Amino acid sequence: MKIAKIDNPVTSIWLTQNGLRLDSSPYLSEAVQARATLEKFSDVTIPLKSITRGFNSGIYNGPQFVRNYVNDPKYGVPFLTSGTMLLSDLSRVGLLRKQDASSQKLSYLRISQGMTLITCSGTVGRMTYAGEYMEGVWSSQDILKVVPNPDEILPGYLYAYLSSKFGVPQVTAGTYGAIIQHIESQHIKDLPVPRLAEDIEKKAHQHIAEAAQLRTKYQTQIKDATALLFTSVGLQDITASQWHAEGPDLGFSQAISSPASLRALNFNPRLQKLLEILKQTNHMTLGEVCDGGQLRSGQRFKRIDCEPEFGVKLIGQRELFWMEPEGRWIAPQYAPQDIFVEDETILLAAQGTLGEHEVFCRVEFINGPWVEYVYSQHFIRIKLGNGPISGAFLFAFLRSEMVFRCLRSMSVGSKQQDLHRSMLAQLPVPFPDESTRKKIEELVRNAFKARHEASRLEKEAVHMVEEAIERETQ
Repeated sequence: MKIAKIDNPVTSIWLTQNGLRLDSSPYLSEAVQARATLEKFSDVTIPLKSITRGFNSGIYNGPQFVRNYVNDPKYGVPFLTSGTMLLSDLSRVGLLRKQDASSQKLSYLRISQGMTLITCSGTVGRMTYAGEYMEGVWSSQDILKVVPNPDEILPGYLYAYLSSKFGVPQVTAGTYGAIIQHIESQHIKDLPVPRLAEDIEKKAHQHIAEAAQLRTKYQTQIKDATALLFTSVGLQDITASQWHAEGPDLGFSQAISSPASLRALNFNPRLQKLLEILKQTNHMTLGEVCDGGQLRSGQRFKRIDCEPEFGVKLIGQRELFWMEPEGRWIAPQYAPQDIFVEDETILLAAQGTLGEHEVFCRVEFINGPWVEYVYSQHFIRIKLGNGPISGAFLFAFLRSEMVFRCLRSMSVGSKQQDLHRSMLAQLPVPFPDESTRKKIEELVRNAFKARHEASRLEKEAVHMVEEAIERETQ
């Protein structure tokens, strides 16, 4: 239940500004409080439209259009939607047909560094800063772009303000729609942007820009780790287009020696071909690697919601793959202990559907501050035993396209898929020499160190801006 804050009470001016409405919702909105605070900044506040530039004055999304997806990067460009904009690893996003992307109708939807991206359809108001790793990526009409004029304002400071507790409520204040919520460029073009001391704006910008560079480093290093692992054992990871080029698995025969599965998908020739390739290397099975550790799903439990100060943040399958998960706060005393995971545990999304870009069978590496979160039962916990392989090394292998296709072929179920546990345990894991394993581990650990540092810098920049506004308006 929301209640008004004693130190910021509803005034008669608020009643007038909201058409003398007597229901509570407009006055409990954080946007009203944010506007009231920023009115004290009126002499140094400027409208957003005066500090942007480019197409449609620098605040725009795009037209509705038919999305023609392709599998081969030669014929497509990475394409972000409101559902994939927050992903930490953009190497798995869909590919929009290059011919469409470069057309006059859609060419301006290409993302460039320094933009602030805002979800403007569905769940509106989520934001991210476009760094180098988003160069050459296109966005859908469900993402609103704010293109700052660097001669007027530093891009990093503008992003820090818009994503602060003063910016977000005002961005979402213009939301309209009954079932699916929307915002448009005209709803935020007059949004007030306070100008702070030069050193504060500069420092906030530097933090955001450095965070973007660290996220680029993260993406590069996890890809390098996977590539090094495969080349070290004489292999090369496959691509999605290579997998699909093999054609559908129709009309094959298979001698089955165990009644564990009668599903054709679990014996398809493409899977058997990949497994044979992996078995030709010096390898251990995933079950052997996890002997003495964990290779199982979490326990089911009832979620008991609570306030953040009394609970822990629960992460589900979709949020696990975001740069910063939202989650929900639950009371840990009413949940099993295995909602917590140890450092360098790998979580495998183990329930879902077989859509090409669904998270089912994707993996994430848990370390650093993410150990403080808790995780739902929908993940298989992969915790290494006492053997020579580390979680960092195994993550570099499990995130590969080859393993993803193997895991998808090991699924069971009707609509909602799960993973066949005995087949999963038999997955071959290549085993290069010790020096190579250490290089791979170092790449993965350094990548996640950069990712977590980027999150810290971004939070610090936003907090810095919020503190400066509050200090100036007291």
